[in-house]
Amino acid sequence: MPTIVFASPKGGAGKSTSAVILATELAGKGAAVTIIDADPNKPVSRWAKRPGKPASLTVIEDVTEDSIMDRIEQAARQSAFVIVDLEGTASLMVGYAISRADLVVIPTQGSQLDATEAVKAIRLVRNMEKTAGKMIPTAILFTRTSTAIRPRSLQAIEAEFASGGVTVLETQMHERDAFRGIFSFGGSLSGLDRSQVSNIPAAIANARAVAAEVLSLLKNPSPPRAAAREVA
Repeated sequence: MPTIVFASPKGGAGKSTSAVILATELAGKGAAVTIIDADPNKPVSRWAKRPGKPASLTVIEDVTEDSIMDRIEQAARQSAFVIVDLEGTASLMVGYAISRADLVVIPTQGSQLDATEAVKAIRLVRNMEKTAGKMIPTAILFTRTSTAIRPRSLQAIEAEFASGGVTVLETQMHERDAFRGIFSFGGSLSGLDRSQVSNIPAAIANARAVAAEVLSLLKNPSPPRAAAREVA
């Protein structure tokens, strides 16, 4: 079953949020989903201990550099989807997880600094492709973007990635109170209390669009790309 890895060397890029949002969307459709929480800060595991986690969603947190590949393979035999939330650094554990991925999603905010860090993640994927002897589909997911404004700087970064042959998801994870809310209150977007969290329907629509695009990429991976260049 497909393994989706969320990777970025930069902390605060939105890996854990994106991983949980995708996992709960898939589980909400009835799929058995396993999240492997390989982030030392354990944000996904803390979320899972709150009420409302979908019954078909399992979180595994006791992973090490030596065990992560076995954990991924075991979860893939038991679940329809495996989602891996990695630590925000380059390490052997990160490399091992990427080598087992059917899709690597690199969350990044729309700044040049974040884009430069995303390029480091792309290069790590390319190196692991050589080690694993296979293409590893990879896509950029812009996070914490505005629903009302699309800055020229963000458009320029998108164009740079596209010119370098890097897939960029058309759907962005916008800055939304509901995405933060699930870590405060637990559960999924649909289970949030509208008296506590604003604009939940828009967040649900956003999450579903991201999930649909990820599923589409799994079915139809992009063709091989050129090596990532520095983002200007």
